Amino acid sequence: MTAKPPWMIAPGTPWKVVEAREVYDNPWISLTEYDAIAPTGRPALYGAVRFKNLALAILPLHDDGAVTLVGQHRFPIPGYSWELPEGGGPLGVDPLESARRELREEAGLEAADWREVLRFQLSNSITDERGYGYLATGLSPVAAEPDETEALALARVPFRQALDAALAGHILDMLTLAMLLRAYHMAREGALPSALAKAMLN
Repeated sequence: MTAKPPWMIAPGTPWKVVEAREVYDNPWISLTEYDAIAPTGRPALYGAVRFKNLALAILPLHDDGAVTLVGQHRFPIPGYSWELPEGGGPLGVDPLESARRELREEAGLEAADWREVLRFQLSNSITDERGYGYLATGLSPVAAEPDETEALALARVPFRQALDAALAGHILDMLTLAMLLRAYHMAREGALPSALAKAMLN
C-alpha cells in the first residue's frame, strides 16, 4: 500500500467518549450508546453498531470475462438482491481464508488465484464495519454449501452486463458496485492480463 498524500492528514480534534453503555448484543453485532464530546466541543449522544466480523466481497471472474452473481432475499431491505458472493469473516482470522470459504459455500467455486483489490468501510457514521474485496480467478466448480437460512440463486453473467446493470440501478448492493467498478478500472488500466481484460470489456 502506498503512503497517504499530505492532504489526508487529519486536522482538528477527534471525538471523545465521556460514558459508554452497551444496549444490545448478539453473535454478530453489538450496539453501544455514548455520551460524547464532538470535534466542535459540543456534547452529543451517539449510537454505534460494532461488528464482530469483517465484511468480505469476492468477484469470481471466469476466463471468458463472465462473473458469477448470487441472488437472494435480504431481510432488512426487505427485497431481492443480486450481488457478488459476500459474507463475514471472524475478526482475528485471515480474511483471505474466510473469503475462500464464502466463495465455496455461496457460489460452489474454488479459485487458483486470489488478489486483494479493495479495502472499505461501510456506513462509517454509525458502524465500525470494515472489509476486504478480492478478485478470484482460475475458477473451478465444487459443491456449494449455503448456510441453512440461505436460498441462493446463481447467475453467470458477462462482466459488462453486470456492470451495466449496477450502473443502471438494478444492482443496489454497494460492495458489488464498488467491486465491479474496481475490476473495470483494473481492466482499463492494464492491471489484468490483456486477454482477460479484453474478454471483460467486449
